[in-house]
Amino acid sequence: MRMLYNSGGYLVNLRFCHCPQFLSSNAPLLIPSSRSRITCLSLRNSISAISYRHILFSPSESSSIRASMTSSTSFIGSEDTKPFSVLFVCLGNICRSPAAEGVFRHLVNKRALDSKFKIDSAGTINYHEGNEADPRMRAASKRRGIEITSISRPIQPSDFRDFDLILAMDKQNREDILEAFNRWKSRDTLPADAYKKVKLMCSYCKKHDESEVPDPYYGGPQGFEKVLDLLEDACESLLDEVLAEHKHLQE
Repeated sequence: MRMLYNSGGYLVNLRFCHCPQFLSSNAPLLIPSSRSRITCLSLRNSISAISYRHILFSPSESSSIRASMTSSTSFIGSEDTKPFSVLFVCLGNICRSPAAEGVFRHLVNKRALDSKFKIDSAGTINYHEGNEADPRMRAASKRRGIEITSISRPIQPSDFRDFDLILAMDKQNREDILEAFNRWKSRDTLPADAYKKVKLMCSYCKKHDESEVPDPYYGGPQGFEKVLDLLEDACESLLDEVLAEHKHLQE
């Protein structure tokens, strides 16, 4: 039996693709003796149309088959194997959110947890789509040993399905994100509670009192440094909180 995943991460069940005699949901599934065993098994919940009462095997084979099925199905699609995904969002996705992505990725890599996280950034507008981050922000980050390599893109409906957490840099960004969600949720069949994923970046700050990450685009060098100070504070707390709530990420 072959297990495939589609682009949305959902399990595609091509059941018994090499055993056409079993395509009928009414046909019993027979497991012959050891000399002629058909090894088309990896079942459990993935084949709901075939009842367990149709699976015929000897008592001595029962425990080993069930153990095999439990092992394989617990791995496929298990939440414990899914990376935790975080999307950082600002207005144009060239200053604050790329910096947040870079800072968070840097912290994750330092702890050798890069395979456990999916990290990205986006903007509420598409004006800078396809552009690199602001060179002033890239330079300021590089002085701290942080590389920013992201390319600007606008937020899209699938982000509300694909990410566990969506972090807005300021309150206007959050309002724009939620407005987009309300616009898209019926058309794109988004989870009704996906709006709960949207939070403010500074809500994770421990060392700073600011409630928003200010846009440094029209200011001087100090503005970029201030943004990085806030992001380093928030991202450290964010990572600690995620790891505390999802302990399997450290295993």
